[in-house]
Amino acid sequence: MSEPAVSARRPPEAPPDAPSDGGPTAGEARGWALPARLVDALPMLRVAEREARVFSTVLHTLVLTGVLMPLLFLGAMGIGLGGLVDENQGTVDGVEYLVFVAPGILAATAFQGAAGESLWRVMAGIKWVKSFHAAAATPLSPGQVYAGYQTWIVARTLVNSALFVAVAAVLGAVPSAWGVLAVPAAALGGLALAAPLTAYSAGRDSDMSFTLVMRIAVVPMFLFSGTFFPIDQLPDGLEPLARITPLWHAVELCRGATTGSLSLAAAAAHTAFLLACVAAGCWWGVVTFRRKLAP
Repeated sequence: MSEPAVSARRPPEAPPDAPSDGGPTAGEARGWALPARLVDALPMLRVAEREARVFSTVLHTLVLTGVLMPLLFLGAMGIGLGGLVDENQGTVDGVEYLVFVAPGILAATAFQGAAGESLWRVMAGIKWVKSFHAAAATPLSPGQVYAGYQTWIVARTLVNSALFVAVAAVLGAVPSAWGVLAVPAAALGGLALAAPLTAYSAGRDSDMSFTLVMRIAVVPMFLFSGTFFPIDQLPDGLEPLARITPLWHAVELCRGATTGSLSLAAAAAHTAFLLACVAAGCWWGVVTFRRKLAP
């Protein structure tokens, strides 16, 4: 009786990013993997790493929208329109219009970028693609998934803001050496919106309300929170509303940093307001993610 034939078929190959027996993944070979000790201490960074990998596949598009477009906007408003403003009015709040508007555009760009990351992409992670569910199926808790996603938003905002400030400084829009502090100030402003807005998006069953959020909340804050003109020029009824928006506090922090004109007390007050928004948003976000992602 002959022995059974041994199949010559090769076993299926593992996917490119599948971990081998103790060996590096393809992602680690590309230099994306975070240090093991850092991940052990802060496992939520795995979520930020995943978002960075996705970001790298569309890097050229996101750099265009996140860096180049704000700089073009700065050139049009700060240099084009600013030339007319300086010629007819002299200065705005004691500085040239380019110097006045640059930190406003910086903070507003961070704000809008955070809004974009906190709406449809969160809906995709929760309902459409369910990447957040996949992450929560690992040893990561829902709260760590939420925290990791917020970490990614901050990281991306810091990079975009740093590039913006560097180019703005070359254009003469950052007269103070304290302008480097506008980078974390812009990131804090973005997080003050992203933290609660991510929680809101995670709790929705559809994206029907997202366009409304952009139209009645994000865009009006972009226009009327001191980005392009001092809020004391607003009608009496609107100025108090502008002062309680997180974008106005972020704009004031950025403008105070780039011009070197912000007092320590004012900086502390603006920072405290933004941190309060972040804290409230994080509490809401962790509760919502636990409800949506818990098994």
